Amino acid sequence: MKKKTAAKFAVKHVTDHSSLYLFITVLFLMGVIFGAILVNSLSFTQKEDLFYYLSQFFGQVSENNMASSQDMFVQSAAHNIKYIAVIWILGISVIGLPVILILLFLKGVVVGFTVGFLVNQMGWSGFLLSFVSILPQNILIVPVFIVIAAMAVSLSIKMIRRIFLKQSREPLKPFVYRYLYSFITAVIFLVAAGAVEAYLSPPLMKSVVSLLSK
Repeated sequence: MKKKTAAKFAVKHVTDHSSLYLFITVLFLMGVIFGAILVNSLSFTQKEDLFYYLSQFFGQVSENNMASSQDMFVQSAAHNIKYIAVIWILGISVIGLPVILILLFLKGVVVGFTVGFLVNQMGWSGFLLSFVSILPQNILIVPVFIVIAAMAVSLSIKMIRRIFLKQSREPLKPFVYRYLYSFITAVIFLVAAGAVEAYLSPPLMKSVVSLLSK
């Protein structure tokens, strides 16, 4: 029953805020596109330097010289949870609305730049590498970021209307409880994404690097 109730609430929430989710998704995609385009603005020397470090990393992957999976898991999960926590806290503050949007856009820029650089330097091989190294964990991470950012923006707007515009008399307490529940759920998904990045992506990357080096 609880699962059905949660599912119904999730569907209702997305439906009621469909325009907001569309805006948040488009903003993230704009960040991805901007990040990919940003690669072309790098000088030849900058690209060479980055590709050198990238080659060193792939060398470590092929030689199984990477950090332990446990360390990678902790670092990945901690990084993403901290990032989401900042967005979540900004949603409670009245003045955090523009910063939430900027952080989401920057997240998209990072993803777009990483994929764009690999493809720019390595062509289809880079696309294949980005597919196995970036896509698996981001299948979980990206939706979590979009949902939390949308809820943070929604709460921030509600608070602005309530405090400054005196337009809303809707009680905030139920929404804040749901907001807290969404953060806890997001943390669970991000921990799962950290496990994917630490335990699934490295073997896939090693297989692809070995295949490409033949």
